Amino acid sequence: MVRVAAIQMVSNFDVENNLKTAEQLLLQAAEQGAALAVLPENFAVLDSDNLYRWGEEEQQTRMFSGFLQQQAQKLAMDIVGGTIPMRQRMDGAPVSGKRVTATSLHYNANGELCARYDKIHLFDVSVNDQQGQYKESRVIEAGADWVTSTTAAGTVGLTVCYDLRFPELYQRLATAGATLFTVPSAFTYRTGEAHWETLLRARAIENQAFVIAPDQGGQHSEKRQTWGHSMIVDPWGTVLSQLETGPGLVLADLDLDWQQEIRAAMPTQQHKRFGKTELS
Repeated sequence: MVRVAAIQMVSNFDVENNLKTAEQLLLQAAEQGAALAVLPENFAVLDSDNLYRWGEEEQQTRMFSGFLQQQAQKLAMDIVGGTIPMRQRMDGAPVSGKRVTATSLHYNANGELCARYDKIHLFDVSVNDQQGQYKESRVIEAGADWVTSTTAAGTVGLTVCYDLRFPELYQRLATAGATLFTVPSAFTYRTGEAHWETLLRARAIENQAFVIAPDQGGQHSEKRQTWGHSMIVDPWGTVLSQLETGPGLVLADLDLDWQQEIRAAMPTQQHKRFGKTELS
C-alpha cells in the first residue's frame, strides 16, 4: 500500500496567499503519511490575463518551481505541481509571442526535478456559464510530448485538465508503463457537473490505472467558478476518496498488488487490436 493525496484549492490573483495555502495543505498531506501529493491546475495563480507576466517572474526568480522543489525536499514527499506558467519550452527555446506553457513538474522526495509535462490539449471552447468563452491558446502554447515519471506510488502519466477528454493520450501513457495518472484541473462548474467523474472513472477503468485528480473547487471571481470534487479513483473505477468544494485534501491508500492482479486477470493491454502499433 502507498498513500497519495489530491489537494483542492480555490486559487485567485493573490500568489502569496495561494502559495501559503498550498504549503499548509502539502504539510497536512505529509503529516498524514502521503508519499505523493498532487496540486491542482493553476495552484499558484489563477489569472489568465497576466500569465505572461507570471511566466516572466518564474523565469527570473523560480518563484513557483523553487517553491515546489523546496516543499518536496522539506517534506520528503513526491510532489506533482499542478501547473505553473513557464516562458521557456522543454528545449530551452522561448515560447512564441506573449504566451507561456502550462507546465506540470514532478519533484521527488529529495527535491530533484524528475519530469516536466506541458499541457497538450488547450481549452478553447464555449461554455454556458457566466464567463461563456474560454480560449487558452490566446495565452498558452500547447505542449507536444507525453511524459511519464517514476514516483513512490509507481510510474505516473502526467496529464492536465482538458487532456482528460482525449483517451488516446492515456492509452499511450499506459502502453509506456503508467500505472497511475495525475490530472490536475480547473474544471468549470458546468462541465464538471456533467462530465468530471464520468471521465475520470472511464480513464481509470479502460487503462486499469489509479487516477489522482485534484481540482480547483469554488468561486474565484464574479465570473469564474470551478467544480471541485477532487477525487482518487482505483483501476476498477471506484472513487476511493472525494472532496466536494473548498480548500482541502483527499487521501487514499493505493493497493498496487491488487492492481497487478486485475491486469493479470483481464489483460486488456495485450488484447488490443486497434491502434496498438501507433500507441506503442
